Amino acid sequence: MDMQEQIKKIGIVPVVVLDDAKDAVPLAEALVEGGLPCAEVTFRTAAAEESIRRISEAFPEMLVGAGTVLTTEQVDRAVGAGAKFIVAPGLNPVTVKYCQEKGIPVFPGILTPSEIEQALSLGLKVVKFFPAEPSGGLKMIQAMAAAYVGLKFMPTGGINAKNVGEYLADEKHILACGGSWMVKKDLIAAGEFGKIKEMTKEAAALVKEYRG
Repeated sequence: MDMQEQIKKIGIVPVVVLDDAKDAVPLAEALVEGGLPCAEVTFRTAAAEESIRRISEAFPEMLVGAGTVLTTEQVDRAVGAGAKFIVAPGLNPVTVKYCQEKGIPVFPGILTPSEIEQALSLGLKVVKFFPAEPSGGLKMIQAMAAAYVGLKFMPTGGINAKNVGEYLADEKHILACGGSWMVKKDLIAAGEFGKIKEMTKEAAALVKEYRG
């Protein structure tokens, strides 16, 4: 099963911000036991690289990637720590080509038809749509996708338990959704991993409900 198929099967990619690497393994355990064995660990904090390393070592079967990757240097650090895929908020051709040369799946962010065409020119078949809800949500994706048959989207930004269903139901356009509602920073900081596990179970149940 390739990366695209694995992500589609999981359905919801938890977008994680970790301020302390000590929280990485208990968080990963909560996600795996909750039914979403995947995490996009954002490179917004100093703990990101070590967090990815600890998750990769403790749960080698887990699909862990790096998010908010802005430079080729961050790509190297993330992959060196064990990241299996790269996500970026925007489309930087330098970063995309660097990942492609190294054989690393990369999902850059787009927001307009022009950016979609740039993504297609780079040979990409999956793009992140960010920030999703503030930018028109599913209706915007569907409107743009009409002109670009076969392209898949990973919407992230403003997606939650109440609206994720409508995205998941559109399997023609949506590969998976990125979301942080089940891994909120305050829950992680408070060590509420039991609560995170329960919310992850609820999210996984939504994937099953809308995708079978």
